[in-house]
Amino acid sequence: MSDDELYNDYTPPDDAPSEYSSHFPSDDDPSKPDIIKVSARSRSTAVAGAIAGVIREYRYAEVQAIGAGAVNQAVKALAIARGYLTRDEIDIVFTPFFTEVTIDGQERTAVRFTVEPR
Repeated sequence: MSDDELYNDYTPPDDAPSEYSSHFPSDDDPSKPDIIKVSARSRSTAVAGAIAGVIREYRYAEVQAIGAGAVNQAVKALAIARGYLTRDEIDIVFTPFFTEVTIDGQERTAVRFTVEPR
């Protein structure tokens, strides 16, 4: 299975921030949003809208990518989300780290970004 196939391509509607974030609370901790998973085929503007919406609602987000193409799309989405959030006077910072995830019984290394207001 290729890195591109690990995550379904995320393509929310144009009004993604409010609609996407309403589906976001984790079953484990309703005060914390789920991880935004990015593939190499994800539209960076759509992911940026999701990041911005989650930051507006929760003041915290996590973005995860596996593979070079997915990490590239995630970084572009984070940069675009910063622009979206400047209109709301929210300046975000993101911190990357590696994490191990199990997909179809196989351990993979993912890059995960924590995103929070400065």
